[in-house]
Amino acid sequence: MHLEKLAPWRDFCEAVHQARPDPAAIRLIQAAGLSVDLSTQRHSPAFEASSRDLLEAAGFERARAQLFDGQSINRSEQRAALHTALRGSHAPRSVAQTVASSLARMGEFVEQTNAANRYQNIVHLGIGGSDWGPRMVWQALRGVGTRRELRFAANIDAHAITNALEGLDAKDTLLVIASKSFTTIESITNAQFALDWMRRGGVSDPLAHTVALTANPQAAQSFGVAPERTFAFWDWVGGRYSVWSSIGLTIALGLGWQTFLAMLAGARAMDEHFLTTSPETNAPIQMALSTVANTSVLGFHSEVICPYDARLTDFVPWLQQLQMESLGKGVTQAGEPLGVNVSPATWGMPGTDSQHTFFQWLHQGQEGAPVDFIACLEPDHPSANHHRQLFTNCLAQRAALWQGKTKKQAFDTLVAKGMPLEQANALANHCVHPGLRPSTLIVLQTLDAHRLGALLALYEHKVFTAAVLWGINPFDQWGVEFGKTLARQLTAKGQSDFSQFDASTQFWMSALNEQRDEPLI
Repeated sequence: MHLEKLAPWRDFCEAVHQARPDPAAIRLIQAAGLSVDLSTQRHSPAFEASSRDLLEAAGFERARAQLFDGQSINRSEQRAALHTALRGSHAPRSVAQTVASSLARMGEFVEQTNAANRYQNIVHLGIGGSDWGPRMVWQALRGVGTRRELRFAANIDAHAITNALEGLDAKDTLLVIASKSFTTIESITNAQFALDWMRRGGVSDPLAHTVALTANPQAAQSFGVAPERTFAFWDWVGGRYSVWSSIGLTIALGLGWQTFLAMLAGARAMDEHFLTTSPETNAPIQMALSTVANTSVLGFHSEVICPYDARLTDFVPWLQQLQMESLGKGVTQAGEPLGVNVSPATWGMPGTDSQHTFFQWLHQGQEGAPVDFIACLEPDHPSANHHRQLFTNCLAQRAALWQGKTKKQAFDTLVAKGMPLEQANALANHCVHPGLRPSTLIVLQTLDAHRLGALLALYEHKVFTAAVLWGINPFDQWGVEFGKTLARQLTAKGQSDFSQFDASTQFWMSALNEQRDEPLI
C-alpha cells in the first residue's frame, strides 16, 4: 500500500501543515545521557495523535521487535540486521554467545598487545562502513587516553596510503585490514601496498604484523592472515553499523579497551530508551517523525548536520553514509515506486566554520534545510571564552533560522543605526530572513565514549524508524553494486574492448591504456 493512500498519512500531512511550535515552550527529551531539543520542529496535539496512528499503520512496533529479535528484516537479502546484539541489547540466544566470544577474543588481543608494549602505530585499511566508524571515533575521542598513533587509508588513490604510511617505523606498525567481504578492491590494493612497504622497511614477515577484520575469514586466511589474527563478524552486520563489531578493534587498540566498552554501553542505553519509551518522549522516533514531516510534507530536500565541536568533524560523513546509503531508495519493501519524496541528502560541517561557508543559503536561500545542531555543554579544554562563544553561536544561529526577520524589523534596525530612510527601505529587502526553518539541538554534557555511543545509536534508530514509516529497506544498498560491477569490467586484465560502454567512457579508457609521448590534454 502506498503511503500517500493511507488515511493516517493524510491526517499526518494536515497536522504538519497546521502545526506551529510555541516559542514560549520548550520540547526537550532526555535520552541515554543526551538532551534532544525539538522545540523548533513542527508539533501540536494533532501532530502527536496523527503520528501515533501513522506509526501503527506502518507496523512500527512489530518492525522494531523484528529488528531486535534477529528476524530477516533485511528482506531483499533475507538477512537479519542485528547490530544491536553487538552491544548486548536483547541479543537473541542464537547469537549472544557468539558475540560474547568475539568480544572476549578482541579484549584478550588488546590486553596481550598492551602487555607486550607492541606497536606504536596502527594503520587501518578499510573503506565505507569499515573506515568511517573507527575514523570518526578516533577523531572524536583521541585526546583522552590515547595509547597509539592511528592512521587511516580508504581511497584507492595512492596518495591516501602513502600519506598514511609516511614517517612511520614499519617494524613498530600493525596493519589492520578491515573488509566485510575481504574482496573490496580499495582495501586489498592498499593492503598489498602496505605489506610491500613493510618488507622494504625490514619486516621479514609482514603478515605477522597484520590482523584482519572480516565477515569472510576464509578469504582473509587465503590472503595470508593467520586464523588467530583474524577477527570475524557476520553477514547480519551491515558495514555502516559495524563499528560495534570487530571493526572496532582499531578503536580499542588506539583509545583503550575500556573506551570501546563505554561506547557499547552508551549505545546499549540508547537501545533501551528506543525499546521502552513511549513514542511521544522517544528521541529516535520523534527525530524520525520530524524528518518525515520535513522531507515528505514540507518539501525540504536535504538535512544539514552542524556539530559545534571540532572533534566531530568526521561525524558528518559517518552520518552521510548511514542516512544516504540506508534511505537512498526509490522503491518500497514490496518493490513498488514510492509515492512521496523520501531520503533527504545529508551534508554539513562543524560550526563555526559552517557559518562562514553555507549559512547564508540556510538563512536566506529559497528553500533552506532543517539543521541538526550538536553541542557539548562542557569542553575538554581550559578556554572558557572559546567555549562560550562556540555554544552561543550555535544557539544564535538556531534562533535566527527559526525567528527570521521581517522587512519592517530590518528597516527599523537600519534606521536606528542612522541610515537615511530611502536607503534603509531599499536595503531592508536584502535583510529579510524567512524564518520558521526547523532544527533539532542535541546537547551532550561532555563528549566521552558513553555519550558518543549513545549519539551514534540515536541516529541509527532514527534512520530505522524513518525507513519503517516510508516502507523502505534501510539495510541493503543495491545501488552501490552496479558501479562496482562496471569498475571490475573496466579493470579486468586483458580487457581492451569497451564497446559496451558509452563513447565518453571508451575515449577515456583508451587514453588511460595508450602510451603517449605528449599529454592528452
